[in-house]
Amino acid sequence: MRKILLITFIVMMIFTGCTAEKEVQETDISSTAEELGYEQISQEEAQRIMDTEDNIIILDVRTQQEFDEGHIPNAICIPNETITDDDIAQLPDKQQTILVYCRSGRRSKEASKKLSLLGYTNIKEFGGIIDWTGEVVK
Repeated sequence: MRKILLITFIVMMIFTGCTAEKEVQETDISSTAEELGYEQISQEEAQRIMDTEDNIIILDVRTQQEFDEGHIPNAICIPNETITDDDIAQLPDKQQTILVYCRSGRRSKEASKKLSLLGYTNIKEFGGIIDWTGEVVK
């Protein structure tokens, strides 16, 4: 009888754990940029900010190799994979406007969420360079 109760308990824990994990994944997928702590803007808006505002960071979160193959002028490269829970020396001002992009928009969204969790308050994600119609430095 004890074995049956133990097996039943283990099975219930396994199914409960899977359900909870699925709920977290679904929440992440359905969350808006605002709920995740950053603003999603159009590429046209990003270009306007680049043209009119001072003291901004243009952040390319692709790999260094991708960055070297072509990037938006004045961008800095901090690969998404290197953004952890540590402070980022290249981004000392957590209130500064940071425009974030990658290749297609997936990594820039991930990086924007991580930056928000690190306490950055003015993050604007604008998708991928594959859709960029502005200047590219090679």
